[in-house]
Amino acid sequence: MTLNSLKDLYKKHKELSLFGRYINAEHIKPLLDKHANFFKIECVGVSVLKDDIYSITFGNGPKKILMWSQMHGNESTTTKAVFDLLNTISSNNEFSKQLLKDCTIKIIPILNPDGAKAYTRLNANAVDLNRDAVDLSQPESKVLNDCFNRFKPHFCFNLHGQRTIFSAGKVNKSATVSFLSPAQDEACAITDTRKKAMSLIVKMNALLQLQIPNQVGIYDDAFNINCVGDKFQTLNVPTVLFEAGHYANDYDREVVREYIYQSLLVALKAIVADTIAIEDYKAYLAIPENEKYFYDIIIRNAKVKGRVVDIAVQYEERLIGETLHFVPKIEKIGSLKTSFAHKTIEANNSAVLNAENNELELGSEIDFVNVNNVKLSLKILKS
Repeated sequence: MTLNSLKDLYKKHKELSLFGRYINAEHIKPLLDKHANFFKIECVGVSVLKDDIYSITFGNGPKKILMWSQMHGNESTTTKAVFDLLNTISSNNEFSKQLLKDCTIKIIPILNPDGAKAYTRLNANAVDLNRDAVDLSQPESKVLNDCFNRFKPHFCFNLHGQRTIFSAGKVNKSATVSFLSPAQDEACAITDTRKKAMSLIVKMNALLQLQIPNQVGIYDDAFNINCVGDKFQTLNVPTVLFEAGHYANDYDREVVREYIYQSLLVALKAIVADTIAIEDYKAYLAIPENEKYFYDIIIRNAKVKGRVVDIAVQYEERLIGETLHFVPKIEKIGSLKTSFAHKTIEANNSAVLNAENNELELGSEIDFVNVNNVKLSLKILKS
């Protein structure tokens, strides 16, 4: 698959009914109806608040792949990419024909419907489902575990999203997409199971480097058996963590959505074509590890209460009604020489005040600042 062919497929099959960051079960129900004639749609359980959890199964091949998205309810970018993928598979192109012949794929598009509706990471019992792999204390955790045991996958794709704070290494490069081949034991040994997941990541990274050079990261592989990926890896099922991150001005995650879509197709193609090579693990180890070096905005060289400092502003994602708002808040006031920003404002040693010309306070919400008597907006500009 060439980059141009992947771009053409995305343009043709993007699911236009899904947009932005707030995606919940109500948004995907019409799409489940739309795909019911082509895919097997099942209710595989219910959430804490008794909302249905669905799986989508297709293909007749011997290679089994299990995917799940929105385990954390506010991480929706991969869900959009999943439905772009489903449109592609149902379009009867040459790749989809081969995939359906060689693979059987089961996808849980929203594992945490309560968290998705409330736009929270946690479920309705305030439990992080990705720390519940052993206890299985939550109904959603039991649904995923039951699907895993019944389906018996050969590969797992654990689909997530990450905050804007991450850099790809200790450099001024945002982690636009990140991956992980989770540890399989306390020693973080590089086993053959992990190497298979690493090989898939290396192939996806090679494609992404053509478009977002030096903006792909990997997560620290410290072992935690309570995490689902680590648990499934210990069961010798190669598991890949996908993290949809930040691209410049892409707070709706529509640009990153395409990168996740491309990555999914590249990984599936490698499984179909049997091009997984465990020797690839060395290239995986060369991918930089995620670091927390970014703020959304930094106002440099600002005079605050008589001192020249830097001001970090971070957006708080807040659901009001059915609309997601990005609320600017002052995160830090001080020296930020080792930090980066998605947007930088240079104050040139001028006084920086709030819209009412009062001194800035740590933790305050602030839509505008006055820099040398010029009013500047800190809000996200919608395209």
